[in-house]
Amino acid sequence: MGFGLYFPAVFLIIIAASLLFMCVKILQEYERAVIFRLGRYTSVRGPGLILLLPYIERMVRVNLRTQVMDVPPQDIITRDNVSVKVNAVVYFRVVAPEKAILSVEDAYYATSQLSQTTLRSIIGQFQLDDLLANRDKINMELQNVIDKQTDPWGVKVSSVELKHIDLPTEMQRAMARQAEAERDRRAKVINADGEFEAAAKLSEASAIMQNNPITLQLRYLQTLADISSKNNAMTVVPFPVDLIHNAIKALKDQ
Repeated sequence: MGFGLYFPAVFLIIIAASLLFMCVKILQEYERAVIFRLGRYTSVRGPGLILLLPYIERMVRVNLRTQVMDVPPQDIITRDNVSVKVNAVVYFRVVAPEKAILSVEDAYYATSQLSQTTLRSIIGQFQLDDLLANRDKINMELQNVIDKQTDPWGVKVSSVELKHIDLPTEMQRAMARQAEAERDRRAKVINADGEFEAAAKLSEASAIMQNNPITLQLRYLQTLADISSKNNAMTVVPFPVDLIHNAIKALKDQ
């Protein structure tokens, strides 16, 4: 008999707790709730504690944090007919929760598919050398194009970065040979420039010595000093031919 009296009260408590659970929702700081009342969009609520009318209002949670999405490797033919495989990373976030729910079925999936098609389209407009040398420019162009197309969905693309550019083995070998040939060319040019500068300096020195013979004698004495400063068992000293001629002439005069 006692249990029969308490049963309705327990039942009402359970129903009240269920209704309270259905009415009260807690959203994190980075979450928003898109509210539908009898199937019609009404508002965006959150963060914090929000109340819903049971069986009348329904909410859809939307994450506002920046999300990182890997774009799978895409087989692309560049403008100069080189086959490459390129993948990228896209950083985006939802800035308009109502658009992300009302304008597109799955914003994440739609952004992923759009990124793949845009990557193939943009990379195909560049030659291989530009693709390897101007990655920042390509990243910026990808970001602008994708962001413009995702704007109606309430999605903001903040950055797009190319990760890997895989080249065919034959192309890698050809580029290695090209780089080696370029290094050889630079080495030869540097060597030729050094020879040219050295020849110019020797020409200037010879002109100075020709106009000032005493400089030649000073240079000869400096060379003797350098030779004598070394510990050599035998030293061969060059003797000026002009001095020999002068000595022979002096002997004949006697």
